[in-house]
Amino acid sequence: MITPPAPIKTPCIKVCVIDGQSALCLGCYRTLAEVAGWARLSSDEREAIMAELPSRRDRIAPEKLGLI
Repeated sequence: MITPPAPIKTPCIKVCVIDGQSALCLGCYRTLAEVAGWARLSSDEREAIMAELPSRRDRIAPEKLGLI
């Protein structure tokens, strides 16, 4: 019997807009490279990035965050 793969944990909130100034997504605070390669990362790599995401919010201008 084939077991379906476990779902991949993701911080995506379906607001995929990359801020040119900070190079971060306005929805999840990941870089474009992190978004594009998310499925290829190990669980440990994804968890490490997710732990860092809250501190990245300060790199985005507050007025841009008000747009989402």
